[in-house]
Amino acid sequence: MAVASCVGPAIPRRCGFTTSRSRAWARVAPYGVYDIAANAGWINVGIDADTAAFAVESIRRWWQRLGTARYPRARRLTITADCGSSNGVCVRLWKRELQRFADETGLAVTVAHLPPGTSKWNKIEHRLFAYISQNWRGKPLVSHQVIIQLISATTTATGLTVACDIDRGRYPKGIEVSDAEMATLNLQHHAFHGDWN
Repeated sequence: MAVASCVGPAIPRRCGFTTSRSRAWARVAPYGVYDIAANAGWINVGIDADTAAFAVESIRRWWQRLGTARYPRARRLTITADCGSSNGVCVRLWKRELQRFADETGLAVTVAHLPPGTSKWNKIEHRLFAYISQNWRGKPLVSHQVIIQLISATTTATGLTVACDIDRGRYPKGIEVSDAEMATLNLQHHAFHGDWN
């Protein structure tokens, strides 16, 4: 059984708010998974950097909290993703972390990257992120709790549901993946555009 999902950083990629006590700017990085078959979204709201490790952790959290229950017999996971950013085709950390995810779950993971400059073709953009943006339009994002509530309250007439949670994990920037480490990964280029997939 195959499971298909779309992933990507939410638009706006980063949003923020100021706290009334400190006046410090707090940033969040929403990262989403859109489950095509279930018409359901999962948003992992990070409070640290939007890195490849955070992107894969978002997929992991979706799988642990929603995916395994929906697809208990799944053996494969197909992901469509943008060609750049934290889940880009050339990002070594993305590949290493996906390998770790595949090893943990036993899933064969296929990533189909959209061509550069065509991220709007990703169903996550117009089936999930667009509705989240509409739902919180004009509302002050004054706390993590408000952001979580607004995202979770997103629905559509076609039955879209959205689950959301805060991710307090730390995802440092600048992690290098060596050539030797890359050589240990079980990566196979797809027959169709193996340079992207």
